Amino acid sequence: MITASIVVYCNKAADLVRVLRSALASPIDIVYLIDHSPADEVKRFMDSPANQEEEHLSLLMRDGRVVYEPHPNRGFGAGHNIAIRKSMAAGAAYHAILNPDIYWSDPVIESLVGYMDSHPEVGMMTPKVLFPDGRLQYNCKLLPTPMDLIGRRFLPKRWMKKRNERFELHSSGYDHIMNVPYIHGCFMLFRNETLRQVGLFDERFFMYPEDIDITRRLHAVSETLFYPYVSIYHVHGAASHKFGKMLRIHIINMIRYFNKWGWWIDPERRRVNKGISKKF
Repeated sequence: MITASIVVYCNKAADLVRVLRSALASPIDIVYLIDHSPADEVKRFMDSPANQEEEHLSLLMRDGRVVYEPHPNRGFGAGHNIAIRKSMAAGAAYHAILNPDIYWSDPVIESLVGYMDSHPEVGMMTPKVLFPDGRLQYNCKLLPTPMDLIGRRFLPKRWMKKRNERFELHSSGYDHIMNVPYIHGCFMLFRNETLRQVGLFDERFFMYPEDIDITRRLHAVSETLFYPYVSIYHVHGAASHKFGKMLRIHIINMIRYFNKWGWWIDPERRRVNKGISKKF
């Protein structure tokens, strides 16, 4: 069995239509739609659609594979953990984390699950991620130092260009399978058996570094792979660069991340990044 979850917070009906169409056209057996919106907004779309996109969403949500659940907003990871626990209880072998702003037409789930079925050492996979115009998103990264994240956000891009290219593994070419320690959370396919070993998302992180944290924990016991032969599209709103509230949330949670793993002294980060850098 393959399950998936989408955590929703005041997302546009058109975005949810795209991602649900992609998921329901795949071999995913159950899609958990966890609604963190203040007024159970997705339920309103379903009960009283106001336009064509909301009508389309209402029809998709009535598909028997979609399980809709409103919950108080305790963060991205906490929302997905609700679904992961249900996935494990149902006996699913794999669970996919899907952002509301992604979509695809390639046989993404089929290809990744097929690879993982024949490679039991793999605990997580992600496909190639593209912007809607076809440009590559550099979603595979080294484990971050404080400078990697502070510099990306606050220093001029020209000052950080070389460091950022190293951090995002540009020299790898993104044209072959790679075992990397940090995969962006817009699409993550987990092997539930490996998740049981390392634990679910750390709910101390409300938003942003939970994907770094869970990837590095999985990477320590299994392979966490980038698979470039199928791709998804990710709209990528970068909310923390636009809104002051989201920037504050980003900063607070990155402080929590470095408090957990180490600011300047992080032996595992040093060892893992050195090994990855040698390859590229």
